[in-house]
Amino acid sequence: MSSRYQAAILSASFNGLKAPDAPTIGTATAGAGSASVTFTAPANVGGSAITSYTVISSPGSIIGTGASSPITVSGLTNGTAYTFTVVATNAYGTGPASAASNSVTPAVNYIEDVFSTWLYTGNGTTNVITNNIDLSTKSGMVWMKSRSDAFYHGVYDTVRGTGTSKSLYTNTNEAQGYNSTNQNLTAFNADGFTLGATSSTNAINGSGGSMCSWTFREQANFFDIVTWSGNDVSGREIAHSLGSTPGMVVIKSLVTDDWVVWHRSLTSGNYIVLNTTAAQTTSAAVNRFGNGTTTVDPTATVFTVGNNGTVNQSGNNYVAYLFAHNAGGFGLSGTDNVISCGSFSTSAGAATVTLGYEPQYILWKRIDATQNWNVYDTMRGWAQKQVAQLYPNLTQIEDMYLGSEYFFPTATGFQLNSSFGLAGTYIYVAIRRGPMKVPTVGTSVFTPVTRTGTSAVGTSVSGFATDSYWIQRRNGTGYNQNFDRLRGALMSLQRYNNATENDNADTALAFPNNGVSIGADSSAWAFNTSGETYIDYHFQRAPGFFDEICFTVSGSVPRAHNLGVTPELVIYKTRGSADSWWVCANVNGVGQLNNASAWALTGLGNGLTAVAQATSTTISNLNGVLLSSTNTVVAYLFATVAGVSKVGSYTGTGALQTVNCAFTTGARFVLIKRTDSTGDWWTYDSARGITSGNDPYLYVNTTDAEVTGTNYVDTTGVGFQVTAAAPAGLNAVGGTYIFLAIA
Repeated sequence: MSSRYQAAILSASFNGLKAPDAPTIGTATAGAGSASVTFTAPANVGGSAITSYTVISSPGSIIGTGASSPITVSGLTNGTAYTFTVVATNAYGTGPASAASNSVTPAVNYIEDVFSTWLYTGNGTTNVITNNIDLSTKSGMVWMKSRSDAFYHGVYDTVRGTGTSKSLYTNTNEAQGYNSTNQNLTAFNADGFTLGATSSTNAINGSGGSMCSWTFREQANFFDIVTWSGNDVSGREIAHSLGSTPGMVVIKSLVTDDWVVWHRSLTSGNYIVLNTTAAQTTSAAVNRFGNGTTTVDPTATVFTVGNNGTVNQSGNNYVAYLFAHNAGGFGLSGTDNVISCGSFSTSAGAATVTLGYEPQYILWKRIDATQNWNVYDTMRGWAQKQVAQLYPNLTQIEDMYLGSEYFFPTATGFQLNSSFGLAGTYIYVAIRRGPMKVPTVGTSVFTPVTRTGTSAVGTSVSGFATDSYWIQRRNGTGYNQNFDRLRGALMSLQRYNNATENDNADTALAFPNNGVSIGADSSAWAFNTSGETYIDYHFQRAPGFFDEICFTVSGSVPRAHNLGVTPELVIYKTRGSADSWWVCANVNGVGQLNNASAWALTGLGNGLTAVAQATSTTISNLNGVLLSSTNTVVAYLFATVAGVSKVGSYTGTGALQTVNCAFTTGARFVLIKRTDSTGDWWTYDSARGITSGNDPYLYVNTTDAEVTGTNYVDTTGVGFQVTAAAPAGLNAVGGTYIFLAIA
């Protein structure tokens, strides 16, 4: 070392110039394959500005760098526990490491693990609700309301605890425990919660009542719960663990007082009240979300309260529910948003809101005038032509609006048409539709069910939340119909013809959490006639497997979807005009589901691949095929998921051949169509039986009764077999065929 350099160091040291001291470690928060680490700067920075910070993981020594807190460390292994240290660097070098952080284990987060809308029937006694949300090892909040009776919106959370004295009600300013004899959540479980006995017929567990619950589990970038005792200090900062800046904060005093709400889209300095219809107001806002002089917006670590009795009065206790806004943290990438807090203004009652995902839940309120709060969700019926409406500030029973496309979810957000009828400014909290997980077994997303009609109320159980319900009569001529959660539970389409969508109002049908509920049939389009036999196909939308979208044709503009991969089979049907069911697959041309015609190789399109008409995010409008530019259309999208589904093709041999779908337990459903010549759409399934010597089949494109006693298609471990006995519609020498198989 040169004497000149030694002298420079000695001079710097003498003048207090050196590498910075260690930063003070804060909190590590896990993400998907990542962690966000907070820290504070060292008190002694060495006499020179800090130029960077480095966060180091243990194990692995994986680093993340940045200029300030927090810093995200990426490339971590999900399921592995990590701690982190931080070092600071200035012009004179890198200082010592901080103490180690708390231990975190990165994991992939999915909306279905932290939020649930669960419908249930009250029983007046112990009622265990299994919605698969962990409220035992994780914190969370449950909000419940009777749909069939005028009663309170009950709110419980794991932080305040269980019991009759812990109930809160969004529709009133009453204290915690008010009217407690009729509301009682008794346990938070690893897969849901338990309700206690009640003698009231209209409470959250009233015997025979139709009920709804919304469960929010605490998770960084989604939802958090905070409690505190008031101290009359204006400008008091309350720490939270949301991990991001809140989009909405709802505060309730546990004594009699209003629910006050801060929302990022309110006019600066304003707040709004959950239990009233009032518009946003500035009245004493600085004493609710401020320091007495100015309002203070929340940050990623704290929110600020004043000394008003609604938020921070000495002797009172408080709870706050925090909702994130577009904070990422979900999905395989760890960057997907699942909750958004925003606003929209209507022009003549119309608006289009882009979220970047399809929502399943929305809480919304007009803020420039008096109006009720509203809550919609897709489980109760938030659809193209159906809206089931509850009001958080009222005890009123559920309103149901049918047959009007006035406020509905889209593949990328939601839309209001002019029939909405109200011009104004609105705030909302929207939550992404699930599931986000790619399925690993076919039984989690597809179920075939055989049943006999009763002409009485009944169910068809799938084992999951059915999104699309396909019905066909087996023992005689009957209608082949589709019902979908997205279009609205009563809206029927007939698969064998080109008829428009029908409002099947004479038949009560709904989509609960475990299949469909079926009413007593009195309509011409009957599917529950006493003594008749039926096959039901239940499909759940899931990434990579199946998606459904509704849209209005707009020239050649591609339409967004949420399949997550490029679809391999797309079925289109116009809803408002009579036209065929058009089908595209990974073969050139276009087919028709409602007839036996051969694939059209020219004039109508070029399939899904020839001109890149489908991508992992969009599909073509089939412009020129779907007629008018004002046509409303539904599209069903299918793709291959390893071990779950297979979209493919084969060439006929006239001999026994095995179609390898890479399954391990064989196909439970097979749909086959010949494309080079005329041929029906054949369906086989395990519920009716796919066994050697008797493979009952139905045609999608006809109303014909089921045919039994044949030996054309059999199941085998890797997929299915087409036998030598199969006719030309299934196995002609040199014939070409497409198929959809589900394990």
